[in-house]
Amino acid sequence: MKPGCVSKFLVLCFFLKISRSMAEEAKVQDRGFTGVETLEGVMVSLIDALQSGLTTVFLPIVYIFVFAVALPTNAMAIWVFVFRTKKKHPSSIYMANLALSDLLFVIWIPLKISYHLNGNDWVYGEAMCKVYVSFFYGNMYCSVLFITSLSIQRYWVVAHPLSEQRKNNKMAVAVCVCIWAFVWLSTTPLYLYEHTAQLRRPNVTTCHDVSVIHDPEDPFPSVRYPYYYFMFTALVVFLVPCVLTAVAYALLLRALDGGGAAAGGDSGAAGKKRRRAVLLVATVLVTFLLCFLPSNVMLVVHYSLLKDGEVNNLYALYVAALCLNSLNCCLDPLVYYFVSEDFRGHVRNTLLCRSSRAVERMRVSFSSMKYSRKTQAYVSDSGNTQSSSC
Repeated sequence: MKPGCVSKFLVLCFFLKISRSMAEEAKVQDRGFTGVETLEGVMVSLIDALQSGLTTVFLPIVYIFVFAVALPTNAMAIWVFVFRTKKKHPSSIYMANLALSDLLFVIWIPLKISYHLNGNDWVYGEAMCKVYVSFFYGNMYCSVLFITSLSIQRYWVVAHPLSEQRKNNKMAVAVCVCIWAFVWLSTTPLYLYEHTAQLRRPNVTTCHDVSVIHDPEDPFPSVRYPYYYFMFTALVVFLVPCVLTAVAYALLLRALDGGGAAAGGDSGAAGKKRRRAVLLVATVLVTFLLCFLPSNVMLVVHYSLLKDGEVNNLYALYVAALCLNSLNCCLDPLVYYFVSEDFRGHVRNTLLCRSSRAVERMRVSFSSMKYSRKTQAYVSDSGNTQSSSC
């Protein structure tokens, strides 16, 4: 072959290579947050989003807030349930496991904070990314299932106060073991596909942000595992427990209304119990609507669009929904507060550095006195008074 022909052939190959890259880049421009493999690397159309204040400023601020609030509150909750609560009951068992689930997720949040502050560049490797993602979704589905179990148990206590099943700790332990085993098994598919993507521009490695599409003409094989996984979890692990929780609290409020009417109106202990139940229902409702519902809806929409190769410009909503999901770790301690009167007392005593022995002495001392509604204090037989502010 003549030298001139060789040079023309090389120039032609070069332009064909450039044209192919431009064509593949044009295909990815209308596909939200997917990445297409090219000869130079993975190309995405998310350059502005990956470098915007949403992902590099707002998201790390939210995660820092979650870490600062959820770590001490859930650690204290576990301390109270394990070391300060002497009489274990099903509610405390469910809440202790819920707090443990939150704590196991919170300890991984610093990696996510570092990831966003570093310009969405994951430097911890594919294995650590898979571990973080599994703990993230494991916490979400553990929270949903434990809250559902707690809701059903609360209804059963109110509707059947004389039933022995309301104090069946063995049943509660068995349910918790089944939930942990189910969530552990259900998160194993997350280890079957890669979550990191090495981008060409910007030069970063993303974690669970960009789905790499190997064949833009047939995208489904590239997202088959996450599509089936999130369809299953959204319908079975989120929707079904959500319906059960709603039914349990509706029946709980109806049972409390019936008990209050039988007791002669919404006053006294019955009224106080109902108000606390309403606050509990409101807290759980906010948790589901703010944390769990948006993330599950966006996961279904996201992978459905990826599967069909449709236009997907919902990246901001997608990452915001997943970020809001982490707020459930901050809201769960409110559930403990409204459910358990013992928990409220133990938290106050722990914050005041009162030992269990000191609390028991105070309880015995106050039990030997009479409470005066006029002075709102405990009065001993000798006329001395003690404040009841504790």
